[in-house]
Amino acid sequence: MTSPSTADPTPPPERRRMGELAMVWHFATRYPGRIALAWCALAVTSAATIAIPYGFKRVIDRGFGPGASGDIASAFHYLLMIVVVLAIATAIRFYFVSWLGERVVADVRAAVQTNLLRLSPRFFEENRPSEIASRLTSDTALIENVVGSTVSVALRSAFTSVGGMIYLFVLSPKLAGMMMLGIPLIILPITVLGKRIRNYSRTSQDRIADVGSMVTETLGAMKIVQAFGQEARETRRFGDAVEASFGAAKRRIALRAIMTAIVIGLVFGSITLVLWEGAIDVAAGRISGGSIAAFVLTGGIVAGAFGALTEVYGDLLRGAGAASRLSELLRERAEIAAPPAPILLPVPVIGTIAFEHVRFHYPTRPEVAALEDFTLAVSPGETVAIVGPSGAGKSTLFQLAQRFYDPEGGRVLIDGVALPDADPAAIRARIAMVPQDAVIFGASARDNLRYGDWTASDDRLWAAAEAANAAEFLRRLPQGLDTFLGEGGARLSGGQRQRVTIARALLRDAPILLLDEATSALDAESERLVQQALERLMATRTTLVIAHRLATVRAADRIIVMDDGRIVEQGNHATLIARGGMYARLASLQFQEAA
Repeated sequence: MTSPSTADPTPPPERRRMGELAMVWHFATRYPGRIALAWCALAVTSAATIAIPYGFKRVIDRGFGPGASGDIASAFHYLLMIVVVLAIATAIRFYFVSWLGERVVADVRAAVQTNLLRLSPRFFEENRPSEIASRLTSDTALIENVVGSTVSVALRSAFTSVGGMIYLFVLSPKLAGMMMLGIPLIILPITVLGKRIRNYSRTSQDRIADVGSMVTETLGAMKIVQAFGQEARETRRFGDAVEASFGAAKRRIALRAIMTAIVIGLVFGSITLVLWEGAIDVAAGRISGGSIAAFVLTGGIVAGAFGALTEVYGDLLRGAGAASRLSELLRERAEIAAPPAPILLPVPVIGTIAFEHVRFHYPTRPEVAALEDFTLAVSPGETVAIVGPSGAGKSTLFQLAQRFYDPEGGRVLIDGVALPDADPAAIRARIAMVPQDAVIFGASARDNLRYGDWTASDDRLWAAAEAANAAEFLRRLPQGLDTFLGEGGARLSGGQRQRVTIARALLRDAPILLLDEATSALDAESERLVQQALERLMATRTTLVIAHRLATVRAADRIIVMDDGRIVEQGNHATLIARGGMYARLASLQFQEAA
């Protein structure tokens, strides 16, 4: 908390949200040359636009005025020259401004994704990944519109307004002064209504993100939706989300429409009154016909520029809301990071894991202890099986071993080094993981296998596939290893997906293996073959195996039985069966079911 005597440097929410566009400017300033060219082209187009009324003044005064000289050709030559300059400068402006929009959006997306990859799992537990994906798509599209169009229109309109007003004073100071009196009336509704539009813009973007999140969730679970006959409910739920998004957009649009009507009414009303006075001056001979024609045309250009400013102001507010949401992702800092001077893990590798009096609660479940005073030391090359009922804390050990979280008490060590003292990347480089739920990326079979080692040759890929009993079905794929496996491995069966993840772990060739029921999705024959391959692999590696089926851990060097985050029993299979405790009861139930 800040003491009452300390000045709060944080700007008001309205200024802060609009100020989020500074993030966009930060990315744009990486390309100063193109910004300079865009600015030059912008200035030329604005100047050419203001020069057109002067050209008409020359045409009227030289060709039709009382003192007409008849030299009307030069006046038209001037107009044609201005038109050519305007066309070329507009094309240049469009190219460079559009290029900047696309480039900035690409850079923002890359920066956000890079930062997201550094964040700990806690962030993704508290924030829906589908909502984050919406920010990376819809919000960046808004920023692209801001950089590639809105800012250009705003600057061009501002330049044109200023230049036009200067020219109006040159033509008739009295009439221009009368127009200036109406400017405060035009700015007032923009300022007052703009604050509310900004809030509505942020709300509208949040509702759009909800829609995108719901689409991702429903399409990803389409088989479950259809299997349980929930199509009608999902349709209603999606309809409600769409209507909420439309309602938020409708409020924003209505307010923008009101602001636009007020501003345009004031602008053109002022011009009409001024022209009335100008017509009187023409009749009295105090101003030429060409001058009043130029004044009318310039006034229309200035009025159009002011109208465009009101339009783009709303777009800028929407862009500010989008930039605010993306800036939140960029400002997120990883809770799990390397220390300033990380301790190097010993070489050669030892292969030990130790948990010393570890206490841990998941951030999303602070009332339940996942681990409580947990102590376990695993020797190099030892295979330790971890069993226990659901919720006992088995998977939490793997989460802490890979330093996805830090314990609240005690410490975790790999090769004698406490994990917070080492670089997380170095820690994870010594671990190969096979999760219970196979993770397959929407890519080729080759790329999914190479996730274990991106430098692996085809010979190594096929060797790992053979060891994991995956080679046969991989060879039957239409394009072999180059076959696209579908999102989430949709083109593979559950057992095939699991075998791909096992092959990936084999390619990792790490000294420590974490196997979360690695053979659970295999048929009996495949399980036998893969188990043999895993046993050969585990012979020289430290292995922790989470087992839900006790038949898979009988040969483990040691079995740890967990309950409520603590070790309640440990020993080998025969010892624990003879003891008649929790392990014996779990074994009895499973073997009876198998029989």
